[in-house]
Amino acid sequence: MPVRVSKGFPLFPLGIVALPTESVPLHIFEDRYRKMIERCLSVELGSPGREFGILWLSEQELKPVGCACEVERVLERMDDGRLNIVARGTRPFRLLERQDDLPYPAGVVEFLEEPAETPDVAAAAAARELYRELVLQATDRELERGELDALDAYRMAATVEFGVEAKQELLELRSENERLRLLARLIQAAIEHLELVERAQVRALSNGKVRFG
Repeated sequence: MPVRVSKGFPLFPLGIVALPTESVPLHIFEDRYRKMIERCLSVELGSPGREFGILWLSEQELKPVGCACEVERVLERMDDGRLNIVARGTRPFRLLERQDDLPYPAGVVEFLEEPAETPDVAAAAAARELYRELVLQATDRELERGELDALDAYRMAATVEFGVEAKQELLELRSENERLRLLARLIQAAIEHLELVERAQVRALSNGKVRFG
């Protein structure tokens, strides 16, 4: 049975929100965080001990729900000890207690589980169709049905540049059905924004002015 509570879990408060499956490039320069990442790298890839947690440090507070991440690769090691790495989100957690007895920020965390629920087929289909439309508009790439069917809410959201508030809300939801419904609303707004930008660009090219409405 997987461990739900972990003590001494390395923490990385940042101004970003990471999601499970999301690829996160990071520049590590502070000594305490270099020690933290080196500790993670000393553990075998795929082992729980290789994880660290990203928590959103907003202007108001340190959010208690974050995303565990695993270092996938080291892109660059610099002579002064700084690192450029790529991490990938693995699973959500809740910070229960801060710890000050380690050479890097750490805490007691609980890895979050989700209650059993009947999948909302309509919500999944709606979110995937909107995601297909967004990818097509943004990249001219048509996703195959098999590709879409393999995507859950986290996997879709991890490839779109949503704001930190929206990503935090997705991360805190403990229901895939609720995440899919929220994701559909977010993607719809992204599509409308993209269409607005495209119309503005056309107008700017036509007469040198951008008019809205």
